[in-house]
Order: sequence, then C-alpha cells, then structure tokens
Amino acid sequence: MAATTGTAGASAPEGTVRLTVAQATIAFLGNQYSERDGVRQKLFEGCFGIFGHGNVAGLGQALLQAELQEPGLLPYVLGRNEQAMVHTAVAYAKAKDRLQTWAVSTSVGPGATNMVTGAALATINRLPVLLLPADTFADRAASPLLQELELPHAGDVTVNDAFRPVSAYFDRVWRPEQLPAALLSAMRVLTDPAATGAVTVCFPQDVQAQAHDWPVELFAERTWHVARPRPEVRALAAAADLIRAARRPLVVAGGGVHYSGAADALAAFCAATGIPVGQTQAGKGTLVHDHPQCLGAIGSTGTTAANAVAAEADVVIGIGTRWSDFTTASRSAFRHPGVRFVNINVAPIDAVKHSGVSVVADARETLTELTPLLDGYRVPEEFRTGYTGLDAEWAATVQATFHPTGGDTATAPGVLTQGEVIGLVNELTDPRDVVVCAAGSMPGDLHKLWQTRDAKGYHVEYGYSCMGYEVAGGLGVRLAAPDRDVVVMVGDGSYLMMATELATAVQEGIKIITVLVQNHGFASIGALSESLGSQRFGTSYRYRSAGSGRLDGDKLPLDLAANAESFGVRVLRVSTAAEFADALKTAKAADDSTVVHVETDPLVGAPSSRSWWDVPVSEVSELDSTRAARTTYEERKTDQRPFLRPSSS
Repeated sequence: MAATTGTAGASAPEGTVRLTVAQATIAFLGNQYSERDGVRQKLFEGCFGIFGHGNVAGLGQALLQAELQEPGLLPYVLGRNEQAMVHTAVAYAKAKDRLQTWAVSTSVGPGATNMVTGAALATINRLPVLLLPADTFADRAASPLLQELELPHAGDVTVNDAFRPVSAYFDRVWRPEQLPAALLSAMRVLTDPAATGAVTVCFPQDVQAQAHDWPVELFAERTWHVARPRPEVRALAAAADLIRAARRPLVVAGGGVHYSGAADALAAFCAATGIPVGQTQAGKGTLVHDHPQCLGAIGSTGTTAANAVAAEADVVIGIGTRWSDFTTASRSAFRHPGVRFVNINVAPIDAVKHSGVSVVADARETLTELTPLLDGYRVPEEFRTGYTGLDAEWAATVQATFHPTGGDTATAPGVLTQGEVIGLVNELTDPRDVVVCAAGSMPGDLHKLWQTRDAKGYHVEYGYSCMGYEVAGGLGVRLAAPDRDVVVMVGDGSYLMMATELATAVQEGIKIITVLVQNHGFASIGALSESLGSQRFGTSYRYRSAGSGRLDGDKLPLDLAANAESFGVRVLRVSTAAEFADALKTAKAADDSTVVHVETDPLVGAPSSRSWWDVPVSEVSELDSTRAARTTYEERKTDQRPFLRPSSS
C-alpha cells in the first residue's frame, strides 16, 4: 500500500502509510484470513452497512474508496435494517462453520442500538460477527449531538455501551493509536471457537475521519489459525471408562459437531458402538435421518423415540451442546436415578455443566481418539432393538403428519396444516437444499418432523429464537452456499417483524425461496398460552371489538402476499397441496427469489413430543383455565431434578 499525502500536504514517513482511521480499518479487515486443517479463506466476505451521519463520512467514505481502488478487498452490501444485517452475517458464519463472517457498519444512535438484538443472538449462539457502530464525538466539541445519550452521572457512557453485556469482546477507539490493538483483539476473539460471538468495536465520528501514519505491517495479510485442541489423556480415559460401563448410553449432538466438521467422526463412533443419538436444534443433521443410530430431535421439541431413550439413559454423552432448557426438557428429560454425563466441548463453560466428566477439546479430535478406546464395546442387543423400534414408530407418526389422509396430499381437503406444509417442502426439495427458520411454532415442528438428508441442510436459529431472523438468515445462507437452494419457512408473525431483506435479495440478485405461512397470529405462543390457562390472549390478529373492547373481532385483512410483491419478488398464492407442490417446483426452477404464500390451520399442531418445557403458571387465579393449568404444572414440576443430588448414603 503506497504512502499517501494528508490534507496538510505532509507525506507519511518511510515505512508508513497515511490513512484515516476508517480507511485503515477497511484495509486491515480486507487482509485478514482464517485457516483450519490447512485450508485458508478470507475471514471477512464483505461489509454490510446502512449510512447515517455517524459513519457516512468515515467508514462509508473508506468503503467507497476501497470499492473504487481495490475492488474485492471488502465488498459493500446495502442492507435495509440494522438488526437484519447482523442476522444475515450470523447466518453466513453458521453456514461457514464459523470460519468466515461479515462486518456490519451503522450510524450512531438508533442505527447502532438496532444491532443489539443481533449481537445477543450471535453471542448466545457462539457465532462470530464484527459490529462497527459509529459513536459520539471523542473531542465533545459539539455535544450534545443529535441522537446522543446524556447521563447526569457519567460523561463517558454512550448508547453503544448497551453492547457490552451481549458482546464476546467490546472496545472503543478513542484515539488512532488504539486502533491496531483493538482490531487485533477483535480478530483473536472472532477466530477463537470457544470464545467467539459478537465483537463490537465502536468508532467515534471524529476519530473515524482522523488521519494517522500507520506502519505498513498493519495491512499485511494475516492468517489466524483456528485451533483443534486435543483432549487430555486422563479426561479421555475417564470418559471411555464411564461409557464402557453403560448399558443404555445416549449421545446428545449439538452444534459443535457441525462447527468442528465432526459429522463423519460421529457416524463412525455410533457405528462402532451402537450408541444412539438425539440431536439439538443446532445439532440436527449431524447424522442424516435414516442413519441406524439417529433418533432425531431431543427435548421439549423432540421425537418420542429420543425422549423415551433419554428418560432411561444411564450415561449421556453431550457433544458440542450448551444444554439449553429445550434440550434437557427443563431438566426433566434424563430420569435414570444414576445418570452420569460426559461433556465434550471446546468451551469450558459448557463442558462443566451437569457435573459430568469434562473433556475440553475439539469434537472431531475427541471422537477420533475416543472410538479406538471403546474397541470391542457394543450396546446390548435388546437396547439396540428397543430404540430401533421406537424410531420406526416415530417415523410412522411423521408420515401420518405429512399425509394426514393416508394417501396423496394433493387430495387432502380443507386448509393445509403446518405439518403438511413441512412435509411438502421436505419431500419436494433436493437433499442439499437448506431449510431456514427461527421463531414461532415452525422451529419446534421442524425439529421433530424434518428429515435431514444432508449435514448442512437444516439451519434453525434457536439459541435466541429471534423473530425476524428468517428472511435475513436465508439471505446469509444463500451467500454462503450459492450452489444450494435455500427455503425460508416463516410464519406471519415473524414475517411482519422483519421482511425487509427481501429488497436486499432483489438488489443483489440473490435467490431465496420463502414459504410464508399465514395463520393470522402467533401460533406458537397461542398454543402455549392455551396450555398455561391464558386462553390464547393477545395472540391473534383481530380487530378490537366495539362491544367487548377486546381484540376478539374479525380477522385483520392483512395481505402479506401483496406486501411481499411490493419488494419486487415473485409471489405465488396457493391453498391446496397440489398448488403448493406446483409453486415450489416453479420457485426451484427460477433464477430469482420467490415467495409462496399459504394459509394453514393454527389449531392443528404437530404430534406431541411427550416432553415438557418449564414456563411458570400463575400460582393463584380467578380463572378456571389458569387454576387447571397450575395443577398440571405442579405435577410436571415433580419430574424436574437437579443433576447434583444428595448421596443416598
């Protein structure tokens, strides 16, 4: 990079280059690479941005200059919503197994704080994304600024401090000299599989535009090695001893299996031992659905097969899972009185949960070394026969849900159910196509019903279960995997939260297929409300009734298909299974984005997982429905048990 002349006319000293802080940031980011197993790739595919007064003359100018002088260094994409841009970047990182991501630039004020939800989602899901929010003036010469927070008790706090609790790393560049340290620390965290998440580096508006003489070494290509820590010998031996003594062991496979590329190692481990596998939302696809040891989803939205085996498991082997309440059915899933845990996880915070044998290491490396230590061990034949039969029963339940009439879905009368829609998408898409979802009733139904045929074919964000992630996430998945069709499944509730990135898909010529399910309200929370005795209150899209004063009038005339058309995408309205099948085939054959709009019956749910989720019910109430729900809640609460229990002695 050649030296430049500053506005004062002075040339940069030998061995340095004179750039603004913003220009130096973009030049640095464009030269960062990640590497694992000898495969090297750019760490940042590009930068999403929405410009305002806080970043248009700083980072915005730097991105323009890079686009004109060094095309491809850090391509810029204009987003439509700040939160959505973060979701797109996070979905991209998830699809790339955390080895690549995007930067996201916004203005100060609401542009910045709109990203806080996206930051929380990234950090909770352990997915890397770099956030570059503008900030107020460092010199405070013009304070208070437009959109500046003023606090009587602190002069150095800005709205961007809201990022601190939801970021894996946070920094603010008050002076140009601080930039190298801030950027290098950011890269360290982004490429650390145990510590990654949202990384936030704030840039005061005036500092962005300040020029500085930077050492040319700052802009040299830098490769960040993503490590595969191997397990300690003693921890591995302890895990092997515990598993060898097990009569009814179970693997719970989480997202860490995907991120470490351990799917093949898991399949080999299960084939050698006969140990069955239940899968978390993030871990779905770690074994394909018809693998002999795959029991599918586990937990509150799990299959009856996986949950039945979990209830009697004497040893549970968690691989790359955070052990969320949905996975453990709020700690009611594992009921064997002597159940023991083996936790294989690259993150110590997850490896120590449930007081199990803690193996802090890469999933692929651990499985590769653990399998030979179990040579000669096989689960008892009656156990294998039992879980195989349970799995077959669930498979029949799935088919009955996909084809409720027992015949061709094209002849099924009436409004389609959500289960039928999922079945149609599952059966009419190609094995390598990717289904994307995040919130509402759809993720739970997909978790238990979707039959994965490819390790990367299932992408559901359920760590934060953020409404509005779906369309933006689908865009990120398609950017990461342009050779795969991406099918976004979204309900009307999530669609109304954030469908704006359909415009970005049109702008960039990126194809996604969106299945928009209209059921006139919040189906998931409606069903939950009913089960808790709250009578689906506040969960339907209705007019306020003049007579009752409540939201119990006629359905609102929301035409979401017309709304989607306004973004410039093709929209196909369907109502029958035959029409839906034709529409999906049309969408797959197209080169651009399509929305398939279908109404479903929100009162027909997916088959029960025979599991539980702990959502407290009012202890006292004047409502009969609430009192009945409280009785049920107290009964289910007795199944909840801590994993640190008093000794029987």
